[in-house]
Amino acid sequence: MIDFFVGHYAYWFVLALLVIGLYGMILKKNLVKKVIGMSIFQVAIILFFIVSSYKSGATVPILRHGAHEAAINGYINPLPHTLMLTAIVVGVATSGVAFALIIRIFRTYRTLEEPTLLRKMEDNVD
Repeated sequence: MIDFFVGHYAYWFVLALLVIGLYGMILKKNLVKKVIGMSIFQVAIILFFIVSSYKSGATVPILRHGAHEAAINGYINPLPHTLMLTAIVVGVATSGVAFALIIRIFRTYRTLEEPTLLRKMEDNVD
């Protein structure tokens, strides 16, 4: 049983990051902390895909002339890694837009606390 936990330490780290990110997004009231929680959650998902695509003893997928099928099984699939590069770019863009909106919200309402912000927004509607 201990070997299972020790052997899958990377997955436990990813799970801890997922919980921290989810906690930040759901329970924190400050908008900046919510965006930071979202970024931690995104990083955890990216790490999950990278960890799950790791293959011990494998090499880069460059086929040589005359490679046998047994040698082909020793290659790493590059698709998850390339998709995660795209996810990193999307995550940075999402965070940038979120922080730009937070700056605009702060300039308008002078607060980043969600309950206070909701009260001020309701007062502006009435």
